[in-house]
Amino acid sequence: MILLISEIDIVIRILVAAFLGGLIGFEREIDGESAGIRTHVLVAVGSATFAILSFSITGDASRIVAGVVTGIGFLGAGTIFKSTDKIKGLTTAAALWCVAAVGLSCGLQYFFLATTLAIVVFFVLFIKKIKRVVIKK
Repeated sequence: MILLISEIDIVIRILVAAFLGGLIGFEREIDGESAGIRTHVLVAVGSATFAILSFSITGDASRIVAGVVTGIGFLGAGTIFKSTDKIKGLTTAAALWCVAAVGLSCGLQYFFLATTLAIVVFFVLFIKKIKRVVIKK
């Protein structure tokens, strides 16, 4: 069963995913992390595209959602590394995982869910900067 989605609908889903992924990527970039705006936007729009394709072709996105979650696990693992005395990159890996969920949500047209998740993730990441400012004073 092939479901037709209008071209404008596809553009909206991809652009919303790009914007929300970029918001989270912007925070990671200003924090100097290895995965910044480009990486987060690419994960979001890639996830949205897989959701659109899956739902359009089968009418059921569950298999693609599972595949994206697994694939993002490998990508996230690439951002984690151990330095001499601590592990770095866990937060960025978690942010990429959340951005994949944002992209999937946009691809499946759950814009409220995607926006809420992006805002929560952005503020959770931004708390570290607020904490730095408060502690310095």
